Amino acid sequence: MIDQEKVKEAISLFLEAIGEDPSRPGLVETPDRIARMCGELFGGLTQTAAEPLSKRFPVDENNMVMEKDITFYSVCEHHLLPFYGQVHIAYVPDGQVTGLSKLARTVEVFARRPQIQEQLTSQIANAIMSELRPQGVMVVIEAEHMCMTMRGIKKPGTKTVTAAMLGCFERDPALQDRFFQLLRVR
Repeated sequence: MIDQEKVKEAISLFLEAIGEDPSRPGLVETPDRIARMCGELFGGLTQTAAEPLSKRFPVDENNMVMEKDITFYSVCEHHLLPFYGQVHIAYVPDGQVTGLSKLARTVEVFARRPQIQEQLTSQIANAIMSELRPQGVMVVIEAEHMCMTMRGIKKPGTKTVTAAMLGCFERDPALQDRFFQLLRVR
């Protein structure tokens, strides 16, 4: 759980530290707003992927299932600045599938915590493998990081792409190619 009072205190101290007056009219309610926002942005810290991925349905065919362009927002654990983009997930079932919205919910569980993209990619893939137990899973994330856009190097529009391949996706280049072909289909 988010300690709302500690967050409020920290934000007040932060505002003072940067030379602001936390009691001025525009900032008086900022610590409370930030504390509530933290509940939203970091709600994944108290969740696991087991719940969304527990809803399963039997299938006779084990054809690839792909969900692409899942929008996500996360916060970089190095600078506490946002990064956001699209997650693309494919898996080859082993007798069961999950509800389509459950893949997006799994993304949210891991995106809503201080995070790095490389870890986020692996966490999603590993959760699907361990909870759903498919023959394989592939996750690709494309994201823009505000720590590169608004500070440091200042290169807006730069995308970072990460990929995780497990099971049959790791062993079968043709299956990986099929994933990328499906990704290009609009």
